[in-house]
Amino acid sequence: MHSKSFNAFEMAQAQFDRVADLLDLDQGTRDLLRNPLREYHFSIPVHMDDGSFKVFRGFRVQHNDSRGPGKGGIRFHPAETVDTVRALAMWMTWKCAVVEIPLGGSKGGVICDPHHLSAREQEQICRGWVRQVARNVGPYWDVPAPDVMTSAQHMLWMLDEFEIIEGRKSPGFITGKPVGMGGSLGRKEATGYGVVYTLREALKELNLKPENTQASVQGFGNVAQYAIELYQHIGGNVVCVSCWDQTDKTSYSYRKKSGINLQELMGITDRFGGINKARAKELGYEVLPGDAWIEQDVDILIPSAIENQITKDNVNKISKRVRVIAEGANGPTTPDADKVLHERGVFVIPDFLANAGGVTCSYFEQVQSNMNYFWERDDVLSRLDVKMTSAFIGVSELARQRKLYMRDAAYVISVSRVAQACHERGWV
Repeated sequence: MHSKSFNAFEMAQAQFDRVADLLDLDQGTRDLLRNPLREYHFSIPVHMDDGSFKVFRGFRVQHNDSRGPGKGGIRFHPAETVDTVRALAMWMTWKCAVVEIPLGGSKGGVICDPHHLSAREQEQICRGWVRQVARNVGPYWDVPAPDVMTSAQHMLWMLDEFEIIEGRKSPGFITGKPVGMGGSLGRKEATGYGVVYTLREALKELNLKPENTQASVQGFGNVAQYAIELYQHIGGNVVCVSCWDQTDKTSYSYRKKSGINLQELMGITDRFGGINKARAKELGYEVLPGDAWIEQDVDILIPSAIENQITKDNVNKISKRVRVIAEGANGPTTPDADKVLHERGVFVIPDFLANAGGVTCSYFEQVQSNMNYFWERDDVLSRLDVKMTSAFIGVSELARQRKLYMRDAAYVISVSRVAQACHERGWV
């Protein structure tokens, strides 16, 4: 997931500290917001298919719920750490605040590798995770959702277990459910589309027409696929994608100078977003090292995989042609690399703004579930467009008015809103 020397939580705290200085926050507010309100660490015992017995470690971190119930996904990953979960929970707090939805920030995770687990074993992990935190989550307290290597099926198992424990139907407990089981139309597209809604607005500010731009994308999971789909729909051309290869335990970049064919690549992609290398070669794609995506001579970079991907070690490999970086992933750019991008004048759409489409649509699903009602897909996506566009304009206007870097402007808005909620509640 990241190098041993990288600590996502320390990075998240450093980003917060910078903005706390800009806002001149008092020490009490700083102490409250730079750490989670609550954490749950627990063991999940599972009887494996081969008859053995294995214990998995799980987490749920609730960073701040001053503005509403906690909201945040659950990751299954073999390199998961509690510090990564802490960072993601903090970023969720800022993400919900910047798009003005009445939710706080949480995150969950389990140290496991779904690639090597049967469906039954994964189901037992899901149900075990819920049993450990059922008293501390719920539709009006903390609402989970899918994240890296978890799916609608995982969410449904978790919902079923929660309802068994509660003894009542509670579809608003979790989001990212199958559409026929209380999920929201438009949810699968939401994060990727949200990235492109903000990218569209950034291109307008830079007087760039989408049809005159090219992009390189890291990742080929749900976020990347739908970002590519909408970007191509508005006229853009993606020439390179990078993804993890489970067979070789490494990543590769797939390039086609004339532009990738999204449907063609999706036809040779597994459920974890891994592209079949041999088939890609047959279809005329150049197969390059995994980090080649960042070196492409394009106008736009869209990192949509995991954290710690644009660093001081590779930031200078970014082409001078790159005008925009739209962060589809959480925490893909380290502070050292961010400083270089700022100095170069690259327009960075920060992660907790660019990828807030997912949590925004999760909020829509939560509302629909609590009402026992659903909206049509076009209604959901139009509401999402309005929310994302409004949030982008608010951040961009503040950045211009106060001559701030976009990331700093987004943080100023988010942290100010959360700090105000904490003060008004009398917490600090």
